[in-house]
Parts: sequence; C-alpha cells; structure tokens
Amino acid sequence: MLAWNRYGKSQVRLVKLRRSREPHEIVDLTIDVQLEGAFDAVYVDGDNAACLATDTMKNTVYALARQDPIVSVESFGLRLAEHFIGTPHVARVRLSAVEHRWDRLTVNGQPHPHAFVQPGGEQWTAVVTCDRDRREVVSGLTNLVVLKTTDSAFAGFPRDAFTTLPETTDRILATSVTASWRYASASADFFVRDRIRTTLIETFAAHDSRSVQHTLYAMGEAALAACGEIVEITLSLPNRHHLLVDLKPFGLDNPNEIFVATDQPYGVIEATMRRP
Repeated sequence: MLAWNRYGKSQVRLVKLRRSREPHEIVDLTIDVQLEGAFDAVYVDGDNAACLATDTMKNTVYALARQDPIVSVESFGLRLAEHFIGTPHVARVRLSAVEHRWDRLTVNGQPHPHAFVQPGGEQWTAVVTCDRDRREVVSGLTNLVVLKTTDSAFAGFPRDAFTTLPETTDRILATSVTASWRYASASADFFVRDRIRTTLIETFAAHDSRSVQHTLYAMGEAALAACGEIVEITLSLPNRHHLLVDLKPFGLDNPNEIFVATDQPYGVIEATMRRP
C-alpha cells in the first residue's frame, strides 16, 4: 500500500537580469518544486494521466520568471506556488529557493553599474508552502560566517573523568549562522530580512557571551523584537573552534594570540524562539 508520496523538480537554476534599469540588477536563484496530491495511480498503476512532468515544472519557473519582476524571492515563490496549486490533482505545493548573493563591484570608489562580485558562501533562503486554503512563508539565511575575538567565555560547566576542556573567560567565538523565520502572514513585507540580518550581526558583536547558547538566545530575542512581521525564528550556530596552541615546547608564551582553527568535530547549538 502506498502510504505517502511527493515528487518534483530540484536544483532549477535561474538567473534574471534587469537590463532595462540602470544600474543593472541581478537575481540568482536555485529553486526546488515539490508537489503532493492524488498521484497514487501514477505509482501503483503506471497511469501518467495525472502526472505533471517535472520538465514542465522547470519550464514553468522560467516562463513565470520572464513575466514576474521578482521583487523578492518570497513573492516569486508565492506566484509559482499559486500556479501549481491550481493544477489538477495537486493538493499541496512546497516551493523552496536559495538566493545566491551578488554585490556590486566598486571601481574608483563608485559602484559599478553592471559588474558584480559573489561574496563568500552566504545565501538567502525561502520556503513557500501552499495548500488549497493556506499559505505559509519561511525565510532565512545560511553560511553567515561571523567571528569575534573577545567578550566570549565558557566556564562553570560540569566536569567528569572524561572532561579535558579548560574553562576560559576570554576566547574566540566563531560560527556559521543558519537562521529561518516564519512570517505571521503570507502578505508580509519580505524586505524585513535585511533588518533581521543586521540585528543578528549586531547582537552577536555586542553580546557578552557566556556560551554559544547564551548568544544564540540573545540573537533570536533581538530579531523578534526588531521585526513584528515574524512570529518565530530558528537559529543554528555550529561552534567553529579556535584552540590555543601550546608553545611551551618551543620556549614561547602564548598570551591568547596563536590558535589553530579546527573543522571537525564541532558543537552544534540550535533553538527556536517564538512570541508568547
């Protein structure tokens, strides 16, 4: 017996240029389209009468992108979801997108009108879920790498026979932030994402951290306070460890200056904060 099914098109790459404007603008997206509905016969009987081809899904993304200004990835996702929910046999659409950042190049101290650079690996994310009678939008960001060199401690934790980590009142705190937030309404102002990102960064920088958990909570609470359009936010902060190097074998001291950055293993701290 078929208990559940979903199918769609993944990793649809879309770049839209707004050449009619000066300076030029670029939107760079990777989109996944997933459909649920009355598709049992496709699986069980090999009857494709209800099966919208995934290639058609891909083509739909491109065609609607030509017609849509893509003011925001969320608004474009909602338009795509509304289109697919109107397709026969479809009961639920999940549209997820990653927006790849491009920053305008600066030449002779001035922003260049049509040249861009892609900074690091930071990306915007969006997930639009569309049922026949409900719309939900979750936005976010990932790979936001931040570091501060002080105002971070970790002490007072339990110790047992297997504990080797020393306590510290002054350490490097580095992480790659992943955040997602749910809007109260599918008609929200999605441009608040810049305000949320700024709040997360500023709180990380200013917070007197007793642990990664302590700072994560402060960041989430600050984002909720700064943006009334969202009802909850989830943060994931992997701890990018920087370990103090023992230079005593070389006859040298190390006054909290020389570290080794380690990739694995690492701690992962996650939490969701929502309004009461």
